[in-house]
Order: sequence, then C-alpha cells, then structure tokens
Amino acid sequence: MTMRIFAENHRGFGLALLLTAILSQAALFPRSAACAAGFPMDFCLFRLGHGSPTALLFGGIQGDEPGGFSAATLLATRYEINRGSIWVVPNLNFPSIIKRSRGLHGDMNRKFARLDETDPEFSTVRRTQELILDPQIGLVLNLHDGSGWYRPKYKDKLFNPSRWGQSVIIDQEALADGIFMNDLSTQADNVANEVNTSLIRPHHAIHVHNTKTALGDHEMEKSLSWFAARNGKAAFGIEASKELPVNIRAYYHLRMVEAFLKQAGIEFSRDFELTPEGVEKALRENLGVSFAENRVFLPLENTRGTISHLPLPRDGAGLAITSKPIMAVLPCEGKNDRICIHYGNRTIALIHPDWREMDDSLDAMPVHVDGRDDIAPFGQVLDVSESVRVGKLPGYRVNLIGHDSGKADESGKTVRLADFDRHYSVDRNGLLYRAEIYRGKKFSGMFLLRFARRTGAASVAGRNSGK
Repeated sequence: MTMRIFAENHRGFGLALLLTAILSQAALFPRSAACAAGFPMDFCLFRLGHGSPTALLFGGIQGDEPGGFSAATLLATRYEINRGSIWVVPNLNFPSIIKRSRGLHGDMNRKFARLDETDPEFSTVRRTQELILDPQIGLVLNLHDGSGWYRPKYKDKLFNPSRWGQSVIIDQEALADGIFMNDLSTQADNVANEVNTSLIRPHHAIHVHNTKTALGDHEMEKSLSWFAARNGKAAFGIEASKELPVNIRAYYHLRMVEAFLKQAGIEFSRDFELTPEGVEKALRENLGVSFAENRVFLPLENTRGTISHLPLPRDGAGLAITSKPIMAVLPCEGKNDRICIHYGNRTIALIHPDWREMDDSLDAMPVHVDGRDDIAPFGQVLDVSESVRVGKLPGYRVNLIGHDSGKADESGKTVRLADFDRHYSVDRNGLLYRAEIYRGKKFSGMFLLRFARRTGAASVAGRNSGK
C-alpha cells in the first residue's frame, strides 16, 4: 500500500489535506514476483521463505494443463513457508496457457536436451535451466495434467501403462550418493502412499511411474525433469488426470506437492482448506485487474462478460496489473479495439474501451455515504448500505454509470440502489456501479459503488454498457 498526500484546497472539500490510499501493484500482487520487464507474457518467479532446503516448482510448461498451473498459482499466492524455501514458476509457458495450447512453438517439455538459438522459446528454456542449476535448488517438481489413469498393468484403454494421469514420474531409481533426496523411488513411493490416504474416489489412486529414461527413452531425454536429474537434482513429474475437473486436479497436485515438501523438511502453511471445495473457492477469489496506476480497478469474481465504454488510456492493456500470475490483459484477437481479460485458459471479460486522455490532478473524491462524510480513493470499492452522494469539486464532473439524471454532472445528488438501471452494473448481481470522474474531456479516475444486496434480489446476466 502506498500513500499519497494531496494538498490542494478545493472549495467544497472541507479539507486542506487529503490523505488517500492508492492501491499499488504490491496490493494486487500480494507476493513479490520477478517477471521480465517489458515482456508481459513472460513467466514469473515467486520466491517464498528463506534458506535451505529449497524446492523449485513449475506449472504450465504445457499450456493446456490447467490443473498444474492452477495449483502452482495457489502455491505462489496462498502459501507461507516457515522453514526452508520454495521458488514457484506458475506460468512457465504463458503464451500457450492463454491460447489453451500444448505449445504454440512445439512442446516446451521436449526442448531441454538440445535447442536451436532461433527457436522462439530459446530464452525461456535457457533461463529455466539456469534456475534448475542454481546451487540452492535441491528438489525440482514439474506439475502436469496427464491423460487417463496410469497403471503398471493394462486394465482398459483409460487405465494402463501408456497413460500418465495420477502418477509421480521418476526417470530412474536413484541419483548418486550424497545428493539431496537421491533415492527417487523411495521418495516417490512415500508421496504416493501419503496422498492415497486422502483420495476422493478409490480409482484416483496415485502410482509411481519410472520411465527409465537413461535406458533409451529418447522422448523423456528431452524433458525438464531429465535435465534436472542428470545435473544432480532430485526431480519429479507430478501428473493429475485430465479426466478430473480442474479443481480436483489442483487438489491432487497440492496433496502431492505438500507430501514432497514435508519429505524435504520444508515447513509451510496455507490460508485455505485443502479440499476440492476449498481449492475451487481459492481459485475464484481475489480476481481483479487495475489500469492507469489504479485509477481504474475492476473486481472480476462475478463480473459481466462484457463491460462497455470503460474509460482507459490507450496504453491501458499494456500497463494493466492483475491479481494472479496466470491472468493477462491483451487486445482481443482480431478485435484490437477491444481488450480481453484472460484467466488461465479462459477469457473471463471483454472490455469495450472509451479511449481517453488522462488527468492526474486528483486521486480521490469526497463522498457522503450512509449519513457520514468519507473519502473515496480512485481504484477502490465503496460499500453503500442505503445511500451515497459524491461531493462537488470545481472543474470536475461526476458520471454515475447506470443512473440517468439527465445532467452532465451528477455530483451533489443523493442516490440509492433503486436509482440505477441494473443492466449497467459491473457485476451480475446488479449491485456494483461505476462512479467516473472527469476534468473537462480528460478522465481523472473512478471508484465503484457496491450496494448492499436487496432482499430477494435475483442475479442478472447479460452485457452492460457505459452511459
């Protein structure tokens, strides 16, 4: 949270000094993440905890495996490390995640043996290898979603040795003596045994799959885990079945990861319940995007599919800040006049922008809400139980989206939920509305009015438009 002192004595403010809280990137991204500057679709690295032992975890090396990158996102954003440390890359192949593709430029997990410098993913692979080779790293986990259900013996077309789902992958029985967690087979067996005590259904059982890579598995010789193993790192692939819903895949991923962390001596805690329902809730919470240095903020947990006439600077998409590392804000494919907000493999909102020149002379507005005077900083949500009035400031005008007063400036008027047309709400419940502030033709910022739910009110769907 950063603080700004706004010291300009506007008539009608009643304050000479206005202290406003402006949300920053750190507030939306509650964890410190190293993401390549200038490359918004590059991967991010989260470092949690301090000292050894240290585990390195990857999600999203193949973009069509949402269980893995969703679990990695929760590890990066919802876990605390109390002993040792973990480094998490939740979005390794970010462009392929957004496109729901196994690999836009081929399978990245087959590029760790030899790779031409002209390959579009050369830099990503090399930097990934550098992370693996860091002397601090002792354990490497690569999170995948695999087809069917791995079984050592053939049962049917979904349960057989050619499938990958619900397995812990090792490349060989053990590494050389003296290497951290070198007995790969025993470590994997212990993890499978522990997770198999927390199965949702008996056929979800985890099995260990030894690919015996060194004996001639030429495909696995190209993989991330084999690169790590042949460089003296205890490396494991973790596979959840693609036959399962995403939240249950992520549940099993986290069960397996936690079992590995315990064996490594890494102590941790999390702020959600590790159940399928708890994982689903955690994945849906805290979805938001901020534009224009948080002069515009949109919570996205229950947003409408389309938001129209949203005032934004022309560089809005490129400078957007998202609340989760598997979210991206990009021009819509084939529709560069629109902005698409992606969350993993899904597009969760489409914005029709109203391109505006920005005014930075103001950070907040005075309001009278439910009988008390308050300050509404831009980029935040103001809760309203009964009524609200946005104060007047000379030179500025207020536009309450969804309220049609017939006036260009809607400041100084007390409004209630019943005064708004529900079709213009930001959310599907008809409770969240935009208060936009302008100085002449320039856009200063906006905050959101969140009214208390009406008794018996039904949700509304469909599209919304600006006024």
